[in-house]
Amino acid sequence: MAATAPLAENKELARRFPEEVATAGDVELIDELCAPDVVDHSPLGEVSGREELKAQMAGIREAFEGFSATVEDVVAEGDTVAMRVALRGKHVGEFLGIEPTGKDVAIDNMVFTRIEDGRIAERWVQPDLLGLMRQVGAVDVPTA
Repeated sequence: MAATAPLAENKELARRFPEEVATAGDVELIDELCAPDVVDHSPLGEVSGREELKAQMAGIREAFEGFSATVEDVVAEGDTVAMRVALRGKHVGEFLGIEPTGKDVAIDNMVFTRIEDGRIAERWVQPDLLGLMRQVGAVDVPTA
């Protein structure tokens, strides 16, 4: 396993993805932040490489106007950074086969980022998709 940077550097690198790529929309920054063979695991599907990751992020930003990813908590150990991230936006484009609803959404998201040689090598992203589906009216959850 490659030597890891100090934890503070790993935290800063990991949080740049939600803050600068997802929120600010600088998808080209993926070239600087991520390893060429970066792998991103999420309910949207596994993507490999910078170009696939850029396309996925661009699609999310197109589907949700004003998309933002606010880092709420960060914990790091070894080569891994865990973050709790609040996602927000207005559903204005097709997403997961759901036509635009114009509804504002806010969901929680957990992201684990593995750093290797000073770049993001792998991400595991777990957004609250059930919460999102409920907010856009795609599913109803029975009451207890």
